[in-house]
Amino acid sequence: MNEHQRLICPICKKRGSETALYKDGPAYRCAEGHSFDIAKKGYVNLLLSQQSSKKRHGDDKRMVTARRDFLDRDFYASLADAVVDAAKAYVTGGVIVDAGCGEGYYTARLHEAISGADIYGIDISKDALAYAAKRDRSLTLAAASAADIPVMSGCADAVVSIFAPVFPKEFSRLLKPGGVLVRAVPLEDHLFGLKRAIYKNAYKNPFDSGELDGFELVDIKHIRYDITLECREDIEALFMMTPYYYKTSRADQERLLSRSSLTTELDFGVIVSKKGCRNEQDI
Repeated sequence: MNEHQRLICPICKKRGSETALYKDGPAYRCAEGHSFDIAKKGYVNLLLSQQSSKKRHGDDKRMVTARRDFLDRDFYASLADAVVDAAKAYVTGGVIVDAGCGEGYYTARLHEAISGADIYGIDISKDALAYAAKRDRSLTLAAASAADIPVMSGCADAVVSIFAPVFPKEFSRLLKPGGVLVRAVPLEDHLFGLKRAIYKNAYKNPFDSGELDGFELVDIKHIRYDITLECREDIEALFMMTPYYYKTSRADQERLLSRSSLTTELDFGVIVSKKGCRNEQDI
């Protein structure tokens, strides 16, 4: 199957039909006559008008730029390696959907490591997708919600979700029987040093057991290490790529950013789950 045939028309999908999209010059089209232009920045917008009317559309450009700058320093390289290793243990090619791919740091690493795979990056932020396209022009990138992914049912060998909202029913729809979901989640101590520097009463992250409806838990890998940021630019980039930045007063922001260095814990879980068999047709 041609890679472009795995994208489906979001209009037809809303009507209950999975109509394949095909690439036709500067646009994707379906047999029913719906057309979606490919942006010059390298992605196709498959968000419908009612979805696009939301005031805030995914991570804003400041957050996306901060995350790009921080990740490009490879502070999270050990996490990226663990995600790639987890995917490679179960997938040697086929189709991988990165649901909530952001600016493509992990997506590009997956493509480099699993060169035979067709990789689809899905994110609601167009700013993030523009950066992802710059990282790897061979990726298929689409603006869409991870809750309603315009990709054919049962075509994916793996779905990847890195610090992104999880939609078990939608991910199960995408996966082949026995396909895997690879998730990266923050564990209890993740960024606790950063939070101690911001809040008087810092709190730990909630426990994540790794269990999901419709999936069989296969493996959890725990990755924990400390990093020291030695300039304001790195501290600001880390801070701005987190939701804490938008929940913190200006005075508390300035107090953090006045620091010359910051040491914080990184505490990740990489969770691998296999799609369960729901009925005899899935066996």
